[in-house]
Amino acid sequence: MSSHLLTSLPTLPATERRASRPSLARRVLSLLGKPAAALALAGAATVASAAPTTVKVGSLVWIGYGPFYVADALDLYKKYDLKVSLQMFSDPALIPPALVGGAVDLAMVTYDQVIGQVGAGQAMRVVMPIDYSNGGDAIVAAKSITKVADFKGKKIGFNPLSPSDFLLTYALKTVGLAERDITPVSMTPEAVPAAMASGQMPIGVTYEPSLSQVLSQGGGSKFHVVFSSKNAPGLIADVLVAQDKTIKARPKEITGVIRGYLDGLAYMKAKPDEAAKIIGKAMGISAQEVREQMAGVYNIPLAEMPKAFAKSKETTSYHGSGAIIGELLKAKGQIKAVPPIEATIDGQFVNALAAGK
Repeated sequence: MSSHLLTSLPTLPATERRASRPSLARRVLSLLGKPAAALALAGAATVASAAPTTVKVGSLVWIGYGPFYVADALDLYKKYDLKVSLQMFSDPALIPPALVGGAVDLAMVTYDQVIGQVGAGQAMRVVMPIDYSNGGDAIVAAKSITKVADFKGKKIGFNPLSPSDFLLTYALKTVGLAERDITPVSMTPEAVPAAMASGQMPIGVTYEPSLSQVLSQGGGSKFHVVFSSKNAPGLIADVLVAQDKTIKARPKEITGVIRGYLDGLAYMKAKPDEAAKIIGKAMGISAQEVREQMAGVYNIPLAEMPKAFAKSKETTSYHGSGAIIGELLKAKGQIKAVPPIEATIDGQFVNALAAGK
């Protein structure tokens, strides 16, 4: 029904609108007879109960979220009685507050964000590992800057309190430097390419697709990668998170979203060319660019997901990477104390699916 028709309908007082429903039911009963009417009403109730449950998921443009883009475009959640609505954000720092405020039910964030939020007193946990950056996040610089030690005294553009900030902090620490040794310039990852193209920003921290935009400038002769997530696998890990209250109240929906992601990943493996087109449309880039950028991330298959929750010193385990992340965040004053890793994760959904339950 069009909005014009809706606005042209007569408006009844609230009491009259409520009173009109029984009279309509009586007319149906008189026309169809009680047995037929009862069947009709039962059928209507069945249709209503079969309506898919809507789940709002906070996201942003990132190549590692490809399986979700595929699942969204192909409506792969339908068979799990779900309607997933991706709520896109331009700034990753805005997603956790949206989750806490109830604007979204689930969210795609990086694990360092989870530790920061839990360390600040928020109750949220990782329910599924999505990917870890394998070069898709990087610190890029002018060709004259060849190593991290050269960053001292330089202006560096990055997004504070974000994965870019975390990667930069980690890189500086590897050569004994800290943020006080550089001149930080606050900007979003998307703003880095233009800032570096202007010649006023010699170093920037960003991620795909902005990373490729920087590296392609001057025919690839102006800038290069000095340090990337490939130098620290697992430290920048993308995860699906939910608040504790959502985990308790909506386990079926969480499982359905995870299944949709796995179906999207399976489609990417089975039909890579078609998937690249879908992901490219979602990200606003070409299918060829999608294939190139996919080399910078590793989407975690179901068989490997439980390892992320298992206790290990490896950085591909939350226990291993979380210890490093927590100490860095504490040193920067973002949290007062490193939260227990168990307070940041919940592997029940992944473990059940991996076990075939």
